[in-house]
Amino acid sequence: MNVKVAYQKYLKYLALPGLALATAGLIAGFVAGWTPLPSALLLGGLGLMVVGLGFSEYGRNRFWSQRSTEAGANALVSVLAVLAILGLVNFLAVRYSSRVDLTENQIFTLAPESQQVVQALAEPTRVLVFDPNQNPQDRQLLESYRRAGNNFTFEFVNPYDNPRLAQDFNVTQPGMVFVEQGDTRRPVQTLTPSDRLSERTLTNSLAQLGTESALTAYFTQGHQEFAIDGSETGFLQAATALGEKGFTVEPLDFANTAAVVPEDASVVIVAGPATEFFDAEVEALQTYLDRGGSVMLMIDPRTNPNLDSLLDLWGVTLDDRIVLDTSGTGQLVGLGPAAPLVTDYGDHPITRDFGTGRSFFPLVRPVNVEEVPGVTAVSILNSNAQSRAEALSAEGELQFDENAPPSGPYSLGVALSRPIRENNGSDDPAADSPSADSTIEEGAEAETEGSDPLEDLVDSSSEEDPVSQEARLVVIGNASFATDGLFDQQLNGDVFLNSVSWLGQANDATLSIRPREVTNRRIVMTVQQQIGLGVFALLILPLVGIILAVLLWLKRR
Repeated sequence: MNVKVAYQKYLKYLALPGLALATAGLIAGFVAGWTPLPSALLLGGLGLMVVGLGFSEYGRNRFWSQRSTEAGANALVSVLAVLAILGLVNFLAVRYSSRVDLTENQIFTLAPESQQVVQALAEPTRVLVFDPNQNPQDRQLLESYRRAGNNFTFEFVNPYDNPRLAQDFNVTQPGMVFVEQGDTRRPVQTLTPSDRLSERTLTNSLAQLGTESALTAYFTQGHQEFAIDGSETGFLQAATALGEKGFTVEPLDFANTAAVVPEDASVVIVAGPATEFFDAEVEALQTYLDRGGSVMLMIDPRTNPNLDSLLDLWGVTLDDRIVLDTSGTGQLVGLGPAAPLVTDYGDHPITRDFGTGRSFFPLVRPVNVEEVPGVTAVSILNSNAQSRAEALSAEGELQFDENAPPSGPYSLGVALSRPIRENNGSDDPAADSPSADSTIEEGAEAETEGSDPLEDLVDSSSEEDPVSQEARLVVIGNASFATDGLFDQQLNGDVFLNSVSWLGQANDATLSIRPREVTNRRIVMTVQQQIGLGVFALLILPLVGIILAVLLWLKRR
């Protein structure tokens, strides 16, 4: 008994060395890392402190029996439990990471087209950003790509710290971005403080890695079309955007090509001609379509480019009137009735993902379509029901009755396709023409049943008359909607880019990806409203508070 009392007398002093060991373990753990030694010091010190306090007179007689000790112990256990739960949640979050984008416009989520392109990467692909300053916005976008596909990685490289790698990629200025897959290296874009990494540009660059042949878009010249070289307001922005999508953009002057469309043409674009095409030029375009080519016609009102013979074969007629939007919706965004605001799009690959987005077409003519055997036609741009068509006078003046009833909607743009059959060496031109049994009604019925009418046309053809490809045509009754300054407004640029991509018939070419935009929720007030709000906040509201306080004081007295 005396021995036990003696041991208890000395054990109470273990609390002090225990405190020293625990302190040393904590310091060593935070400074040098939690190796076995700091952990052992901390656990040993805590053990000695518990033993010392337990055998002390304060601990034996008063400490453990106090209610505050019980409450403190419960609080300590609760804190340790919460810390353990948080640590477990953090471990699981790191091990099995997941993101939920709760923003209204999903501004931190890649477009479905981008996700499909990244997931389809067959080989390891790396994006290198040669920039000494890492932009958080660019890194966040690249992280989204990395999470979408296992074969995608990225790296920020300081060209000044790694000049050899910069020289290998032929970096001439900071901000250049490259994509690398195997032995293939392609520039993406050059970053500036105002021009950050674009999802649309990067996705198109990734999609081009699998293409075997380049796409070439020819803009016809020589008929007072819009320029593409920037010499005047024209299609410079549109041509630049096509270049970012992997197209090679070239002018096409039939006077220099003997009235023949070049063999490497993926699509021929006729942008706002003001004078007539020669018959030989029209025949060249028709021959190009007959062999499976693609043409985009953007024809402004009050012009006659002499393309009626070509359009007749497709059942297309250009109306000489212009479409007026009398609903007043265009005035909400600063547009007059002569610039119809389009929110109704056809169910077609060009416009399928537009939803109720806006595009507008200043001075646009209706595009009428009649049924032609073998031609599948879809109206992709439609004015609203409150629109009507009016003619311009010879002087270009517009006079109309504002009280006249509307006669819309009108088709402002159509997309047409026609299968091209092999003639198996026959010299009969009719062998290249589609069968009269294939009509628009068949395509419409197939679309109603949920299948692709073009696929049904392919499947329905016999082995003796196989379908090799199809000719495609897009006709829009306006060209100025895609000119410089209007190209990047609303969905105007997307209408043009998606049309050219569809016409290019490239399997790996992605359609235009609309950049995410934060909804503008700023409160815009007039000067009178600002003055009224200031008077209310600085005078009326404090005065009401003072009056209520005085009334309350008088009532209590």
